[in-house]
Amino acid sequence: MESSATLSLKLSSPSSSLFSPSQNPSPKLNPFPCKTIKYPSFSFKSIKCSSLGSSNSKNNDSKPNFALSAVTSSSSSTTEHVAVKLQNLISEFQSFSEPADRLKRVLDYASTIPAFPDSSRVDSNRVMGCTSRVWLDAQLDNNGKMRFLADSDSDVTRGFCACLISLLNGAAPEEVLSVSTEDLSALNVGLPGGERSRVNTWHNVLVSMQKRTKKLVAQREGRKDFDDSFPSLIINSEGIQAKGTYAEAQAKFLMPDESRIQELVNALKEKNIGVVAHFYMDPEVQGVLTAAQKQWPHIQISDSLVMADKAVKMAQSGCKYIAVLGVDFMSENVRAILDQAGYEEVTVYRMSDERIGCSLADAASSTDYMNYLEAASETPNSLHVVYINTSLETKAFAHEIVPTVTCTSSNVVQTILQGFSQVPDLNVWYGPDSYMGANIAKLFQQMTLMTDDEIAEVHPDHNRESIKSLLPRLHYYQDGMCTVHHLFGHEVVEKINEMHCDAFLTAHLEVPGEMFSLAMDAKKRGMGVVGSTSNILDFIKERVQEALDRNVDDHLQFVLGTESGMITAIVAAVRDLFSSAKASGGPKVNVEIVFPVSSEAMTSNPSPTKAGEFVLPVVPGVASGEGCSIHGGCASCPYMKMNSLQALLKVCHNLPDEKNTLAAYKADRYKQPTRSGKSIAEVGCEPILHMRHFQTTKELPEKLVNQVQTGSLHGKA
Repeated sequence: MESSATLSLKLSSPSSSLFSPSQNPSPKLNPFPCKTIKYPSFSFKSIKCSSLGSSNSKNNDSKPNFALSAVTSSSSSTTEHVAVKLQNLISEFQSFSEPADRLKRVLDYASTIPAFPDSSRVDSNRVMGCTSRVWLDAQLDNNGKMRFLADSDSDVTRGFCACLISLLNGAAPEEVLSVSTEDLSALNVGLPGGERSRVNTWHNVLVSMQKRTKKLVAQREGRKDFDDSFPSLIINSEGIQAKGTYAEAQAKFLMPDESRIQELVNALKEKNIGVVAHFYMDPEVQGVLTAAQKQWPHIQISDSLVMADKAVKMAQSGCKYIAVLGVDFMSENVRAILDQAGYEEVTVYRMSDERIGCSLADAASSTDYMNYLEAASETPNSLHVVYINTSLETKAFAHEIVPTVTCTSSNVVQTILQGFSQVPDLNVWYGPDSYMGANIAKLFQQMTLMTDDEIAEVHPDHNRESIKSLLPRLHYYQDGMCTVHHLFGHEVVEKINEMHCDAFLTAHLEVPGEMFSLAMDAKKRGMGVVGSTSNILDFIKERVQEALDRNVDDHLQFVLGTESGMITAIVAAVRDLFSSAKASGGPKVNVEIVFPVSSEAMTSNPSPTKAGEFVLPVVPGVASGEGCSIHGGCASCPYMKMNSLQALLKVCHNLPDEKNTLAAYKADRYKQPTRSGKSIAEVGCEPILHMRHFQTTKELPEKLVNQVQTGSLHGKA
């Protein structure tokens, strides 16, 4: 059973042939015929068919020969648009009933691709995301038409490239941009193997052609904004290179001051303190914690669910105190789970004497959200699926209104599908994240285009009819959001789509629909992931490991579609992979992490901050404490940044807190009763335990199912 992050939306490709085998039993290949191929206002004549030889004939150190055909005036020429050529190409491939014959035709095309000069065989011309090496070069000629050259170390991939060149070479930029990857699916050509199969090369080369077309048009128009890319960090076996001030500020903290590391380690060891921190911590804090992990094992940086689990393991190992670096609902969850596990004596500390809020958790605590649940309680067979990133109080009050189970961004799809499977006529009420709710609904709508076998891979109890039937009974809250993920809106997506459409795209399930759709489209061709922070980290690690396993030099670019604080965990994971590869003399692989951030999103620092020996002219974080400009978005949570290294050291140095100095830092137990007379901790933990049962057994617990079907809640018969 796959999570939403590994869900493969393999949309069905048309399989019916436009020509039956009897009508066209064996059409001969002639992708570059010796005849005039007519375009609007002029035509192209092939110089010689013999000049279109195999790419194996090298053109060493020569300039790319884009003049594949001579340009001649032809006032009487007829028009052959890309759309017509595409339909002809589709007809050609669909005339073969056997996949082996279509694949043979691809190999035939490979033998006709023009020679690719060694001078163009450079890293900047590599196409990302392909299982083989692919090079692509492009030029905008004097007539405003696109010219392409391509090559690959795989004959199949070379054939894909040849088909695309026959389709798009000599086309106007707008024609190149008009072709979609869905259009190519109609060719029904490729090798089996799912979303990482070689057929993705076909799609990735097209996307790369379109990006280069956009860039060449921008250069011709004198636009400089196209090259004004987002800041990024480039990680390789030799170190880290920062591009842009924001990235430089992030990078500085990846090399923490050794004295601060040792000070923290000594305090943690002496006082026997465990530390759990969220991925979205400030880079300075994460840099020190990551380095300190090597000397003190009771430090964990993870997503919110794992934080509580690790805190229990730390208590089992003898830790007397747990320091939680996150927002308040995280420390509440850690406190409650420790109590449930029988570790009431272990004290839990927050990192501020002020409230550390969360816009999403606050939305679920509102009167409007409780009204949403009251309305849900009036509908039979209702189940409330609440996001883990909410307060314990919310979980408790919600569970007494509607039977409730918590979920994470990585298991929400499976939780909802399992509920619909176990309870006939179930109504699911998801909340409070409106973006995630909308994205889940859209994902289920896309699943209705999948085959029953493909849907069964996602969840064995579902098919197209069951997915269609559940859509009207899936509800989500309309007014809740994370301020960080809200930043990935239209303006940011437009810039990503223009400048980084050929990169690996990562997106948290909480992002707005535009970013979700962009990442889902990339996912369908093996170039993206949509899911939790852990899913994003795993995706990056897998792609880097694949590159190292290919044992060739490579450059991988990832757009980080979530909080920028994740960079510390990403750098640590990539460095570990490089260390293993370096020991065996591996290839040189550059991993570039792109931050969707603009200069308007920066906080100027009138009194430059000193980080070790470095002076920072800017601070990675928010302007005015309210999130960043939507024109770029800094993807940096202002609440998470309240967890400072200074606060952590203060807590450590004041333990044991004999003078009660840390009273405001303590995560107190919820002892006040709910309306049923039970404690908030007791009732609020039950939805979490329901989720844990589901994670272990892949089924919702019988107790929860009974509550849904009978309508019996706490304190009600």
